Amino acid sequence: MQSCEISSDSTDDPLSSGLRSHRQPRIVVIGAGLAGLSATRALLQHGFADVTLLEAADHIGGRVLSVPNGKSTLELGATWIHGANGNPVYHLAEDNGLLEHTTDDERSVGRISLYVKSGVAHYQTNAGTRIPKDLVEEFSDLYSEVYELTQEFFQSGKPVCAESQNSVGIFTRDVVRKRIMRDPDDSESTKKLKLSMLQQYLKVESCESSSPSMDEVSLSEFGEWTAIPGAHHVIPGGFMKIVELLAQDIPSNTITLNKPVRCIHWNYSTDRQEVITNQNNNHNENNSCQSQDTLILGPPISVECEDEEWIPADHVIITSSLGVLKKNHEAMFSPALPEDKVLAIEKLGISTTNKIFLEFAEPFWSPECNSIQFVWEDEAHLEQLVYPEELWYRKICSFDVLYPPERYGYMLSGWICGQEALYMERCDDETVAETCTELLRRFTGNPDIPKPLRILRSSWGSNPYIRGSYSFTRVGSSGGDCEMLAMPLPYANSTKAAPLQVLFAGEATHRKYYSTTHGALLSGQREANRLIERYQDLHKAETTKPKL
Repeated sequence: MQSCEISSDSTDDPLSSGLRSHRQPRIVVIGAGLAGLSATRALLQHGFADVTLLEAADHIGGRVLSVPNGKSTLELGATWIHGANGNPVYHLAEDNGLLEHTTDDERSVGRISLYVKSGVAHYQTNAGTRIPKDLVEEFSDLYSEVYELTQEFFQSGKPVCAESQNSVGIFTRDVVRKRIMRDPDDSESTKKLKLSMLQQYLKVESCESSSPSMDEVSLSEFGEWTAIPGAHHVIPGGFMKIVELLAQDIPSNTITLNKPVRCIHWNYSTDRQEVITNQNNNHNENNSCQSQDTLILGPPISVECEDEEWIPADHVIITSSLGVLKKNHEAMFSPALPEDKVLAIEKLGISTTNKIFLEFAEPFWSPECNSIQFVWEDEAHLEQLVYPEELWYRKICSFDVLYPPERYGYMLSGWICGQEALYMERCDDETVAETCTELLRRFTGNPDIPKPLRILRSSWGSNPYIRGSYSFTRVGSSGGDCEMLAMPLPYANSTKAAPLQVLFAGEATHRKYYSTTHGALLSGQREANRLIERYQDLHKAETTKPKL
């Protein structure tokens, strides 16, 4: 009598054997942002027919959220294509004509700082005076020099001194302050202005990094983030055009919206997997089992949704944000995630960067002004830029002028990050509009600035399906944590379990391109490729069947 047992030590795992014989693998992708869409698209293009994409929200796009505004589009989420050469998002946009109407004001070469473009940034103090342009340029050169130093620790393997506490913010503040105070040509008032500007620059840097403070960003890892060469671009028609391009070849019945997932039950043991015999085969009762090619093993995963539906799967690609994983990982996985993956989730950082759009009937700023930067002179000597809830507005670093006015009208975009961004989210529109108007009046010295006609703002921190804007390498974390987060489960050294059950994608899983749209897109392709390689023999056999 032949034994029906399937050896768990077999090099040809039971899941793979069953699938090759009877059916395509069932794949569930969780999250219809850039990572989830790119993974789903790649799988479908390579012949996978049983793919389901679940999205908790009522729309696709994830952290891409474009809002039509007359002739223009306002980006509450992703705004820039960062770099061109080899950037898949850029090539997708360029190949489909999305950049034909991008103006020079919407194209930036070199390191960008929020909406930097042609024109002049106006650095205004809380006393309502503008800091002279030559002083701003002098300080900017100093800051840029020190910024380059922060890159050297990773790129050159330079040891981090203990005084910096491995913090970009602490290191930058210390070096810049010492250089300012050593300058014999500056008066005390000039030194104070420069020290105040330093704090404002660090607020801008925090918004770019989506960190609560640059004090939390790892100095030793800061230089690993890799910039793609070439210009940075804004898509005039909206970043959602990229989302639509990725989704256009995905059948509508593949995507289910308003479908939040409660728990992923993975790594079912062999005795919980259903073994089904081929009904078409004749067999007698004395034969205790069929040959292996007549077996179908039940999927090792069940995706439990909040509407009580359970979806069986052979593989799940999770593209949830790092913020969602931080909040929900304990309840989201059964069995629990391995300790080293949990540790990576806990060590990596994510915070909230929000935008505040204000629309005015007429500009109160001069034609050459591209931004209004808020410099608080009373913050010159502060060690930490953290504020109580009632002073949340002090974390707004600037308002940028959107160009060209022929497209956007007279529109400003404000930036705020960290806990203060969450405080802002709790306020109503009227309060935020009034607060921002008072700030603009105070810093420009113009008491006649009217309230805006309209306000529009993002709220990424309180969105339960996002919980933050994008990730950063926090002090104590490293690029290795990004790779640990990306590692599929169960780990490769687990010989008794079906492989590649739970795969992880999303910007936070890309070691060099975290925080970017291209990092998200590439991570989705990466996880799809794991499965494409896994089943290449299956699909090769299907595509080479002889035609009868």
